[in-house]
Amino acid sequence: MNETIVNVANLNVHFGSAHVLRDVSFALATGTTIGVVGESGSGKSTLAKTLVGTVPASDGEVWVDGLDVRHATRRQLADYRRRTQMIPQDPFSSLSPRRTIGQTLAEAIEPGRGRVRPHRERIVDWLERVGLAGSMMDRYPHEFSGGQRQRIAIARGLIVDPTLVIADEITSALDVSVQSQILELLAEIRDTLGLTMMFISHNLAVVQRVSDEVLVLYRGVVVERGPVAQIFNDPKHWYTRSLLEADPGSPGFTLDATALDAERSMASTPRGKASHQ
Repeated sequence: MNETIVNVANLNVHFGSAHVLRDVSFALATGTTIGVVGESGSGKSTLAKTLVGTVPASDGEVWVDGLDVRHATRRQLADYRRRTQMIPQDPFSSLSPRRTIGQTLAEAIEPGRGRVRPHRERIVDWLERVGLAGSMMDRYPHEFSGGQRQRIAIARGLIVDPTLVIADEITSALDVSVQSQILELLAEIRDTLGLTMMFISHNLAVVQRVSDEVLVLYRGVVVERGPVAQIFNDPKHWYTRSLLEADPGSPGFTLDATALDAERSMASTPRGKASHQ
């Protein structure tokens, strides 16, 4: 069996009086991918930021690759964040318009310096791995399409050989054809390198293509989790079913959401609220 690399237990995150994550628990084994799904505001991005140490946990335990993230020193966190890479939803805003792509990738390898020459071979290799020509390293972000910028963001995240990769809604701003290409690319790289990943999305069909296990978040609570096949073929919670019903790419899609609307209405009453199980 693969070694457990991420272990989250009874994680709670508060923003003032808002309880954003409630008693979240899960484990992730080396070389596997967990998909985290839920609507906007369900706590997906907060979970990701807590894992990388940019949002502090209010309570609970967060262990990644043997590090107690909650109680790590600044020096430990600096090294840890290099080994835990976040691929952003909007790569354009995360790429410096004043740096060439080569300089951006060089800085990922050698923070604060961005010297291209010593890392040229490695940069060309990663650009080619994500389907771009090595000669593109001399171009600037505005010279690329949205799909190409997302490929660059993937290269930047993976070029440092991270222990954990967190992809946060990385296909949400792309059209369907480009989205499919990016998912195929990510799946191929994941399988080739044996990456350990968390893939965050509001779209269950997208998560299905790259994940081994799915965790469903609703209002900060894990309402369901399990292997991909189980979640898609036999969802237990009404909210998971509602996500499947609403997504044209999912097997449960229907234009008749009357029953699910009724379940959602019941869930708003004290007896029907999402459990913490």
